[in-house]
Amino acid sequence: MTNNSNPSNRRRMTAMSIPLRSLSALVLSGILFSTGIASATHISAADVAAKKQTRAGLYLTALEAADMLADPDILFVDVRTRAEVSFVGLPTRVDANIPLMLMPRDAAYDPKKQTYKLQLNPDFIFAFESLLADLEYDEEAPIVLICRSGSRSAKAANMLHELGYANIYSVIDGFEGDKVKNGPHSGHREVNGWKNAGLGWSYSVTPAQHYIMDAD
Repeated sequence: MTNNSNPSNRRRMTAMSIPLRSLSALVLSGILFSTGIASATHISAADVAAKKQTRAGLYLTALEAADMLADPDILFVDVRTRAEVSFVGLPTRVDANIPLMLMPRDAAYDPKKQTYKLQLNPDFIFAFESLLADLEYDEEAPIVLICRSGSRSAKAANMLHELGYANIYSVIDGFEGDKVKNGPHSGHREVNGWKNAGLGWSYSVTPAQHYIMDAD
């Protein structure tokens, strides 16, 4: 298989690589088991917080996602806001940032959550399908979604599942991980997640990774 680990290289895949993507969708489970990677479906809904559950029921931990994404033909999308990927960082393996939620200019303050409210990105589906068309992926291709800690990626997965995307995986601990519940670090996101696992990440958003709806 051609090495397409660089996101910009994957955007320039030739037609010769298209059958490989279709094949990977059909034999994904076999690939995972034959390479010793645990199948994502071993995580049952009972082990996943309700707000992180998806209709597809396909879940990955950050470490499992990193193993699965060793296959360069699997699409990896970060659905966090532009501010998050800019100031908190993003996995270097990410193909693109497509924010599910946006911070409006007149954002309302939520006193209960003690933060500002986000609103649904009205262009999320259009941007996602534009990306897949650009990369020549089909509805059966395996796609991994990541957000901060697994809630937004689950919502995005459900939206895409309703449109017919069959192999949508959600990273249940996200990029930053879950919050510590007790002790001096209570409230800090230090439990799990991509960043805490020491997986590759960067503050730089490459031209290939930037939100497709924004100007270059």
